[in-house]
Amino acid sequence: MNFDLASVRADFPILAREVNGQPLAYLDSAASAQKPLAVINAESHFYQHGYAAVHRGIHTLSAEATTDMENVRDQAARFLNASSSEEIVFVKGTTEGINLVANSWGSRHLTPGDNIIVTTMEHHANIVPWQMIAERMGAEIRVLGLTPDGELAVEQLAALIDSRTRMLAVAHVSNVLGTINPVNALVAQAKAAGVTTLVDGAQSVMHQKVDVQAIDCDFYTFSGHKIYGPTGIGILYGRKALLDELPPWEGGGSMIDTVTLPMGTTYTNAPWRFEAGTPNTAGIIGLGAALAYVEALGLDNIQQREQQLMQYALDKLAAVPGLVIYGPQQRAGVIAFNLAQHHAYDVGSFLDQYGIAIRTGHHCAMPLMKHYGVPAMCRASFAMYNSEEEADRLAAGLIRIHRLLGG
Repeated sequence: MNFDLASVRADFPILAREVNGQPLAYLDSAASAQKPLAVINAESHFYQHGYAAVHRGIHTLSAEATTDMENVRDQAARFLNASSSEEIVFVKGTTEGINLVANSWGSRHLTPGDNIIVTTMEHHANIVPWQMIAERMGAEIRVLGLTPDGELAVEQLAALIDSRTRMLAVAHVSNVLGTINPVNALVAQAKAAGVTTLVDGAQSVMHQKVDVQAIDCDFYTFSGHKIYGPTGIGILYGRKALLDELPPWEGGGSMIDTVTLPMGTTYTNAPWRFEAGTPNTAGIIGLGAALAYVEALGLDNIQQREQQLMQYALDKLAAVPGLVIYGPQQRAGVIAFNLAQHHAYDVGSFLDQYGIAIRTGHHCAMPLMKHYGVPAMCRASFAMYNSEEEADRLAAGLIRIHRLLGG
């Protein structure tokens, strides 16, 4: 493995700061990852030297900005191994990607009595949009449950699928448990029954290579800010044949072919028909820089490094008295836990005093909290720039809190 941790950490300026008099240990990348200088500088350079509105501009700046944006579309297609850049839609993030599919695909394909399958471990962004479109179209939500060790009960899927099943929506990696779901097998089972599939890749693309053609899913979506890019930008991959037949979700500029009054507007081709209005061009440029950054490091190298760090952290945390860790041993990115009877918010507040940033709460996964019978969990998320020393500090901080608050 060729991975220079010190060099990587030096690329992220914020990691050099202190919090409450302690060096920052940023263990909240699953919520939003920090940004390397390559991303910061790419956005800044665009605003300083290349900013203009894209689409239809005849002047140099507009033409350059449009080319730069479309180059990132090509780049994202290669990153996901899509068959064409026309399968890449720019969205605000994973949430908008799922909402776009739920509304555009759902309004076209759902009828009363149909059903949609989601899982207990889904983020709210992969539950609520399906509930909303199901309610509107008279469809039913079915739920694939979990095994005792926090993996999907895959064997239950066959009993959930019937002739009225229209969609399977599943996370590639759980944002709470870190469970790496067998999406290839799930998609294959759904596809054999004629079911459309969407994979929520928000928690996977920064930890491993993703090949949408190998997964064979119909839709795949992720957020730029999870993979060291800007907020407010993401990617929706859609199989071209599906995108071509779907109606637009939003109306406005840039997504039309002709507009006539009082009626009679026609729409441009996919993917542009799903990109109404002025895009977040600077965010797109920043996302391109982020994808280039992780590809230069090598996603295989990143995955191997993170797996080593995750195992180290789990071994360290095993020595913390009263610590309950949720989810399987084999995981990616996150460790969710509670400390004895202490509320997650209290634990997170104490850790912040030690300069350790974690996330506490329900993590936009209330059904999962209900499954485990807890109101909240602590979540430490590890990314490629984290160190063993930070894992040591987390374990030591939890032991200190346990002693201070009592078991």
